[in-house]
Amino acid sequence: MHDLAQFRSHFDQIAQRLATRSNPPNLDQFRELDSRRRAAISQTEQLKAKKNAESTEIGRLKQQGADTSERQKEVRAISEQIAALDEQVKLVDAQFNDLLAGIPNVPHESVPVGKNSEDNVEVRRVGEPRRFDFEPKAHWDLGPELGILDFDRAAKITGARFALYWGLGAKLERALINFMLDVHTREHGYTEVLPPFMVNSQSLFGTGQLPKFAEDLFKCEKTDFWLIPTAEVPVTNIYRDETIDADLPVKLCAYTPCFRSEAGSYGRDVRGIIRQHQFQKVELVKFARPDQSYDELEKLTADAEDILRRLGLPFRTVVLCTGDMGFSSAKTYDIEVWLPGQNAYKEISSCSNFEAFQARRASIRFKSGKKSEYAHTLNGSGLAIGRTWVAIVENYQQADGSIVVPEALRPYLGVEVIRKA
Repeated sequence: MHDLAQFRSHFDQIAQRLATRSNPPNLDQFRELDSRRRAAISQTEQLKAKKNAESTEIGRLKQQGADTSERQKEVRAISEQIAALDEQVKLVDAQFNDLLAGIPNVPHESVPVGKNSEDNVEVRRVGEPRRFDFEPKAHWDLGPELGILDFDRAAKITGARFALYWGLGAKLERALINFMLDVHTREHGYTEVLPPFMVNSQSLFGTGQLPKFAEDLFKCEKTDFWLIPTAEVPVTNIYRDETIDADLPVKLCAYTPCFRSEAGSYGRDVRGIIRQHQFQKVELVKFARPDQSYDELEKLTADAEDILRRLGLPFRTVVLCTGDMGFSSAKTYDIEVWLPGQNAYKEISSCSNFEAFQARRASIRFKSGKKSEYAHTLNGSGLAIGRTWVAIVENYQQADGSIVVPEALRPYLGVEVIRKA
């Protein structure tokens, strides 16, 4: 959500920056509403001045014994006009709030201007893709051949875009969750939380998924509960309608399953487990002061990258251009891991600074001296578990179809090589 006063006072600059986003909002309605509101307030002020003058005159005439009944009727009529105009201003303000709720965040000045993912800017690349002396396979072949991944039974149980993990495949998923949580809590300074996996509509409004992106979510019938699309939603809403009573930054991490309808992704990554309706993630969430949030974004991104470094997986980090950013974000880094089975880098984490956009929607404040102000919120995957699973299986595959387990995971998995059972 935007600050209405800020939006008015810097309208041209904000409009210019928003115009660089994908599907930029039409701000003509804002100008029209603002004009109506200003006109109603101006008329109200004029009527109040007239009412005060009339009331003063009525008081003077009464002292002289004059009949003031007609003038009193006029004053009552003015009061009714003022009340009607006040209601009109309230209605316009409500329309303003509805309008602002659908306008995306303003890209930070450091975000490159561009139309789509082709205009994203690479900021670093770590590790070299492995050179194979055989033709590497994709995980959708390797997993079933090893007996650790089953798409057919998952489709029978539920439907398309679901997966069933077997044996060491399931254990690898669990090992990755524990490994990531341990690194982030023991070495990166995050506090682990385990939130609900269902949230209410107000929580989804707070982080920006509602009302605009309802079709991307799964809603439980006959309730106000929704399955979470990411731990960002429940963890950010921990402090909804609160003033944070702690030194900032507050750093939280959580494991959760995630559920997405993928309504806008038909035809993309339909094979394998890159884009599923249900998947697991370890999420990093921060609450920061405005003057520290961009430093915290760099640190959060580095924390997510550290997981890939420890696993020995090649990756690159890109800053998203204005045309490829998410609705609530002011700046986003995407971390993309190399997948040899697809001969491409694929996103494994998005790390974003939302500035005060989410905090204003969710009323999350912190103490700043004697007053309080909106916190800046940040989050990023640390990492997406399924895609990390894919990256390990494809990057560490051997000619005989086995998978070497990265050293960092061996204490969690209990084996050095995953072979066909």
